[in-house]
Amino acid sequence: MKLKLATMVVAGVMAAAPVMADLVFPALSYRTGPYAANGIPFADGYQDYFTLMNERDGGIGGEKVRMVECETGYNTEKGVECYEATKGEGALIYQPLSTGITYQLIPKASADGIPVHSMGYGRTSAKNGKVFEWIFNYPANYWDGASIAVKHILDQEGGDISGKKIALVYHNSAYGKEPIRTLQELSKKHGFEFVEIPVDHPGQEQKSQWLQIRRDKPDYVLMWGWGVMNQVAIQEAANIRFPMDHFIGIWWSGSENDVLPVGEGANGYKALNMHMPGADFPIYADLKTYVYDKGLAAGAGDQSGSVLYNRGMYAAMLAVEAAKKAQELSGVAAINAAQMRDGMEALSIDAAKMEALGLPNFGPEFNVSCENHGGSGLGIVQQWDAAASKWNVITDYIESDKEIIDPLVAEDSAAFAAEAAIVERCN
Repeated sequence: MKLKLATMVVAGVMAAAPVMADLVFPALSYRTGPYAANGIPFADGYQDYFTLMNERDGGIGGEKVRMVECETGYNTEKGVECYEATKGEGALIYQPLSTGITYQLIPKASADGIPVHSMGYGRTSAKNGKVFEWIFNYPANYWDGASIAVKHILDQEGGDISGKKIALVYHNSAYGKEPIRTLQELSKKHGFEFVEIPVDHPGQEQKSQWLQIRRDKPDYVLMWGWGVMNQVAIQEAANIRFPMDHFIGIWWSGSENDVLPVGEGANGYKALNMHMPGADFPIYADLKTYVYDKGLAAGAGDQSGSVLYNRGMYAAMLAVEAAKKAQELSGVAAINAAQMRDGMEALSIDAAKMEALGLPNFGPEFNVSCENHGGSGLGIVQQWDAAASKWNVITDYIESDKEIIDPLVAEDSAAFAAEAAIVERCN
């Protein structure tokens, strides 16, 4: 396997100098294939934040960051190959950006003692830290997202959606199937009819699905899409004149790359988000000074401020803060993966910390604990303004329905524990 190494070291270090104990952060990215439009901005934001740490702060706690980037093409088999090829580099954490890859890495990384952070994706029940010691999915998960979308619909409909029809257009994979059980339970609670509409990989052909929607006339359509599937779905929705303000995507179906190709037809489309969009944050001044103006921006350097660039930056920021916490807990700057896990489990993100990092009000406050690896489960709704080419946040943070979600998490994690012979911890 050919690895693309994005190694960031201090300039001018002589070849004869002692080897530095770098903090290694692998990046399982995908810059090629039908999912590249979404994979590139995330990968760029992730890398640029670590570059900022090296250039502005001299690394993390005095230790330089070294990134090892491996191209997966959003292919589960390649993702596992990348994991196997990079874990020996001294990897501290994996962020696969793929539910399929995450499912495969859960047993592998747990056995190897390397934490995985599947931020807002992956196996939802990994929220239960009593069972999933090495897996984290804060600040929110797919079941939170399903509930938040339904709560928004409830708000739009005056609190009553009994008799309404809600369809789910989903990527026919582990990712797309993740919210189905939750939506089934929510349909029982609120009395709406739930319709499942799968779309096969990669999602470039959806005529039959949208003909079904035109025929069945659902009141709302939810989407769990990724890559080219998103823009095709939004275009097909525009073609049949489905009301865009009744079309709501999960946070992986709400980037600029999903709506810009559709032009005016995408106006009014909604999507969830786990953080704020846009570049109106102080950290961007530092990125300009220490990264962009030095010619160190990742990729083509054109993704700054986009939704998925922000998400990659957010993922890197949470990893850095967990690493700082790990250094604090261990008293060691050159932390290992086990110490990184401890830092992740003790992570606390509050408003003061976000402001100090140059990201005021960027994301929700949350605390991680032994029992809760999933954070607060909050999300916002954003809406696309095609004329202004921007996302507008139209809600406050919405809390998911724990009455529905917590029992499902307990049930699914208990089944996994029984299958894997895991004894619950945190007692």
